[in-house]
Amino acid sequence: MAGVGGAARLGGCWGAQWGAGGAQEGAGGLNGVLGWLDEVLRGSMECWGAQGGAEWAQRDAGGPQQGAGGAQWVAGGLRGVLGAWGGWWVGDGGAQTGAEGAHRGAGGPSGVLGGSGVLVRVLGSAGGPGVSWWGDLGGAQWDWQLTRDHTITSPGSFSPPGARRWLSSRSPAPRVCVVGSGPAGFYTAQHLLKHHDLVQVDIYEKLPVPFGLVRFGVAPDHPEVKNVTKTFGQTARSERCKYYGNITVGRDVTVAELRQAYHAVVLSYGAEDNRTLGIPGENLPGVYSARAFVGWYNGLPENRDLKPDLSCETALILGHGNVALDIARILLSPLDLLRKTDITECSLAALACSKVKRVWLAGRRGPLQVAFTIKELREMINLPGTQPVLNPADFTGLENAVKDIPRPRKRLTELMIKTALQKPGEMAAQAAAPRQWGLKFQRSPQEVLPTADGMRARGVRMALTRLEGSGESAKAIPTGDVEELECGLVLSSIGYRSLPLDPAVPFDSQRGIIPNSMGRVEGAPGLYCSGWVKRGPTGVIITTMNDSFDTAQSVLEDLRGGVLDVSVSKEGFGAVGSILSSRGVRPVSFSDWEKIDAAEVARGKAAGKPREKIVDPQEMLQLIGH
Repeated sequence: MAGVGGAARLGGCWGAQWGAGGAQEGAGGLNGVLGWLDEVLRGSMECWGAQGGAEWAQRDAGGPQQGAGGAQWVAGGLRGVLGAWGGWWVGDGGAQTGAEGAHRGAGGPSGVLGGSGVLVRVLGSAGGPGVSWWGDLGGAQWDWQLTRDHTITSPGSFSPPGARRWLSSRSPAPRVCVVGSGPAGFYTAQHLLKHHDLVQVDIYEKLPVPFGLVRFGVAPDHPEVKNVTKTFGQTARSERCKYYGNITVGRDVTVAELRQAYHAVVLSYGAEDNRTLGIPGENLPGVYSARAFVGWYNGLPENRDLKPDLSCETALILGHGNVALDIARILLSPLDLLRKTDITECSLAALACSKVKRVWLAGRRGPLQVAFTIKELREMINLPGTQPVLNPADFTGLENAVKDIPRPRKRLTELMIKTALQKPGEMAAQAAAPRQWGLKFQRSPQEVLPTADGMRARGVRMALTRLEGSGESAKAIPTGDVEELECGLVLSSIGYRSLPLDPAVPFDSQRGIIPNSMGRVEGAPGLYCSGWVKRGPTGVIITTMNDSFDTAQSVLEDLRGGVLDVSVSKEGFGAVGSILSSRGVRPVSFSDWEKIDAAEVARGKAAGKPREKIVDPQEMLQLIGH
């Protein structure tokens, strides 16, 4: 293969495993394999890895040798760098052989490399016909050939589902922009990088810090959920991924400008607003949205100055979702538990002075329609120092009804019934608890009632409802009866809502989403969406993960199918950076975020907690020298 130079990589960066029985590398050690390859490629060749725990690296134009008795490459061994070819990538997440192992004789390799059951063979000799990859995937045979002029032919003209498309080094790398660094943005980027060997992804974020709702939405006492940021960090550190924080798309740079700079743009900016109650009095002091309250105790910069009034004894949360239970738990949790979390210092100080000792959670429908999950309910039931108050009458007849419903809903309902029907001894023990919480069903808010001077909320007038229909689709119909519930703190937890990002992007204001088909924005080729702005603010992180993978798959299909024209090079951040510079905007890199992260962890360690979040963006920027 004279005339083919540069740097190439066989396999992935995850190591090569020779299957059961191992691989014996002939009498010449690696010489039988890599030396032979060197004869083919006639270029310098590099490999590194580990053998028996010892790191090794060799570079030898005549072919590296490793051991006289034959070498066994184990997981973490050959990382797959073999010197030449101008940027050709082979393999799928590391080179692995089948269970029968690969036996290498003195005559060189038979060529078993590649993941996902794909066999890869290096053919030819010095100045020979070239290199081809062949294999058997899903029962269908396929092969590709790289010729000396860097073109690709496919003798079988067959590309099975899931097979890689080997791209010429002369083709520009596809550039994809992701707007938003929450779960939807990172999962979209992760899927693109994993399933396309050349794609380059840039992630834009409005705040200096990444991770969206994982940082600002997940409850402080749920650190296990936040562990996903480790995976997101690995994505951001990929050589083909860049993070640019402190950039507001729609203001600092338009979507049209992003589309000029990238082959594809994915909007994953989440839901920045909350649904309103639409009733009199909802703007009175003492009434807060769940989004603002959660942002306050989680350190979301825009909510850092909320200062909720916690001077009353009774709080009412409108909504029966996981966020509602999170808020109730934070309001009633012992301070000793909260001090060990990453809750903000100012929030902890306010909760230390809180007089709230009773929390009601009210919903329009019944026990079979609640949106929270059993994990969050169990946490509330087991919360130290609290007594659950559930009315047994609300569960009349449900013991038989739950027999025919899906198991998750069945277990959830049975736990509520069990809690409502506690034995006298258990009730007596909990009655001594200093704080209470309870669920109120079939109640719909009509009006937030003001105090006599009209200065703040004193309660909520509720319409009683009956259910029409059954199961999760049952509708709440007002009966005409009302009741008043006295409370000085009202928290509306009836859902989040996405907002339009840019006038150039279609938006369905009624549904609060970007109209799309499988993530492809309607009427805007090359523009995509994922996460809540795609489907609405529902589900948990794994729901968002699957949704984002679907959108990323749509992008990949359009790249491979020619819908997106990658024959023309795009500048990506090269173009966007110039625009931002001309407008006085200085982005924050992922390494900048790591400095902020280290500072937060250090402050937290001094206070005996995982981290102390910095809540002021200007302080963040000063810390990194912006």
